[in-house]
Amino acid sequence: MAKKKAFALRINEEMLSAIEKWAADEFRSTNGQIEWMLMQSLKNAKRTPSPRKNKS
Repeated sequence: MAKKKAFALRINEEMLSAIEKWAADEFRSTNGQIEWMLMQSLKNAKRTPSPRKNKS
């Protein structure tokens, strides 16, 4: 699994509320929902990250 990096995200309250509701409807955490949304956007733009090769 890829290493995760934390960062601050500034988002308006209305957008966050909508994402929180969507996450609850999908049985995901808010963070998980945002990650899913970002991955969907990357897939739609054909910009998914390539898998990392293990350094041995």
